[in-house]
Amino acid sequence: MIDRNHAEFAWEQASAVLGIDSPSGYTKEAACWVKEKLEAMGFRAWITVKGGVMADLGGEGTEGGLMLAAHLDTLGAMVSQIKGDGRLKLTPLGGLEANNAETENVRVHTRDGGVVEGTIQLCNASVHVNGAYKTTQRSFDSIEVVLDAPVTGAEDVKALGIRVGDMVCLDPRTRRTERGYLKSRFLDDKLSVGILLGLAKAVADRRVALPRRVWLHFTVYEEVGHGGSGSLPEGVTEAVGVDMGCVGEGLGCSERQVSICAKDSGGPYSYEVVTKLIRAAEDTGADYAVDVYPFYGSDVEATLRAGFDIRHGLIGPGVYASHGYERSHMDGVYNTLKVLWGYVMGQSNIAKG
Repeated sequence: MIDRNHAEFAWEQASAVLGIDSPSGYTKEAACWVKEKLEAMGFRAWITVKGGVMADLGGEGTEGGLMLAAHLDTLGAMVSQIKGDGRLKLTPLGGLEANNAETENVRVHTRDGGVVEGTIQLCNASVHVNGAYKTTQRSFDSIEVVLDAPVTGAEDVKALGIRVGDMVCLDPRTRRTERGYLKSRFLDDKLSVGILLGLAKAVADRRVALPRRVWLHFTVYEEVGHGGSGSLPEGVTEAVGVDMGCVGEGLGCSERQVSICAKDSGGPYSYEVVTKLIRAAEDTGADYAVDVYPFYGSDVEATLRAGFDIRHGLIGPGVYASHGYERSHMDGVYNTLKVLWGYVMGQSNIAKG
């Protein structure tokens, strides 16, 4: 059975991988880190051609397999122009919002391995100088990166090794409060990356025989829509996305619960899988909510759109302020682990056809 120690382990892993910059398209370091963690637990793991991580947790049989998917890639930005004054214009990676990114510290990763720090600011950001500060519409045309380097023009920036196409990574500002709240950018979805590593540790610790074959897939292009569109192991008939659970007006989930998604913008999830996830929550005593997400898409929907014949589901710890400075709770981590454990261990009678 899952215990609180596995939840603590999950947060330790999440906190560590949150410290590795990995916006969509720049995920190699994070993927190698996850692969090494899984191998250290004794599991076979490898990097896919696309750049994600696949791991085999073992289990009986070759048919009716289960794949659990979380994504390593995050929101971020890319240099789209080096301005004449030495500031950088950005293009977003994924759903990064300009008004949300303003005033965040960033790291610019150059092609030769260099890192230059800076800050995203409104163009002409001094309130005492810019009379239109309050009324300026925030967009990627009105914000820029101010580098923490003595640059006065484009040639100075290029001398630092910065070019168009370089990655711009926001500081996640990760912290855990005394009452167990978890605050960081990119809990979507590195918190669930940690949760899947916590599940893997529980399997390794208990040395249990899984009732069916279980695979973990850590994808790297979810934030741009095609993370789960490939690399489905042979024999998999079900895929469950382990992503953030939505918290907000009109929804039942809180940060201390696990959310089970019945439907999102891509349509309903498999009725059978959702039902089994609910039963797993009830069997393990997990505090859960079933919700419909109005603006959401998941890796396992990308798997379906790629033409794979599977049933799909989606769960995750409740996360507030998604795509911003996000917040969850250790209880949400623990409840998600309990549902996953109950689903993996208690659903040996899942239909194999």
